[in-house]
Amino acid sequence: MTTAARTIADLRMAISVGRADGLSRWELRKAIRQANVIGLPLTDQDASDRTRSDLERAFLAICRRDRLPQPEVNVRIGPFLVDFLWRGERLVVETDGYRYHRGKAAFQDDRARDLELRQLGFDVLRLSERQIDDEPERVAAVLGVALGQRKDSQSGGKVSPEP
Repeated sequence: MTTAARTIADLRMAISVGRADGLSRWELRKAIRQANVIGLPLTDQDASDRTRSDLERAFLAICRRDRLPQPEVNVRIGPFLVDFLWRGERLVVETDGYRYHRGKAAFQDDRARDLELRQLGFDVLRLSERQIDDEPERVAAVLGVALGQRKDSQSGGKVSPEP
């Protein structure tokens, strides 16, 4: 018999080396969420956070893995609750699964929200579940550039040297 933390670690390793025998990242995230709900002790990496979905947790994992600055999670900007915020960079990331963002009304609402956030001075990056699950390296690269570009534009195009 193993602990929940050990089982999750083993499953994570199996997925990362491609030997999970059909287990998907989504199923792993679901197992982590269920362990959190029933209070099983997990590692700090899997501890409860302010996320509201498995997709949000997967996005945070990309940020951690690629050593990107950690965002604020599920915070208010005016009337909106945004998924991720880098306040200093004025960057918002929204993570969208098809289940909750399908249909004409959701499509229109998301665009109206993006426009209003832009009007408030925030850049908005909207990522799909497929991009987060299947293209984490690309997501990290685009996010890194978005964070870097925002900093560069605020300093008049000058890039400060790395320490």
